Amino acid sequence: MSAKKEPNVWQGFKAFLMRGNVVDLAVAVVIGAAFTNIVNAVVKGIISPLVGAIGTQNLDHYSSCLKAPCKAAPDGTVDGVQILWGSVLGATLTFVITAAVVYFLMVLPMAKYLARQAARKAAREGTKEVLEVTELEVLKEIRDALVAQRGSGHDER
Repeated sequence: MSAKKEPNVWQGFKAFLMRGNVVDLAVAVVIGAAFTNIVNAVVKGIISPLVGAIGTQNLDHYSSCLKAPCKAAPDGTVDGVQILWGSVLGATLTFVITAAVVYFLMVLPMAKYLARQAARKAAREGTKEVLEVTELEVLKEIRDALVAQRGSGHDER
């Protein structure tokens, strides 16, 4: 009796790594990390100064005090309970900008491209179908003409 040899851990790991979606995911993570730096620079260099025209340029300085006293000590600690809603606002702006850029510069153009490709494929399929139908119609007409000739030929005899 021969026992089936099960793949070892190394072979399974190698098969896992060689699947295309793992490589695609790794590329996406690296590109995403690099893209995050660009978005953070846009928020820090453009959005924050625009917000700074109204208040402070650093959104992290926006906060509210839940429990007084909210005074910073020289060592950096804060007494009381402080809500740092400016940090949340900055992170939200970063997320919205990232999502907008990804959607408008990547998702939307790709969707339009895929729709054009599908339309072209459908048009080619439709043309092929029309050609097949047209050939069938011509063959039917030839058959009908031959039947008509034979029919009229039998009557002439």
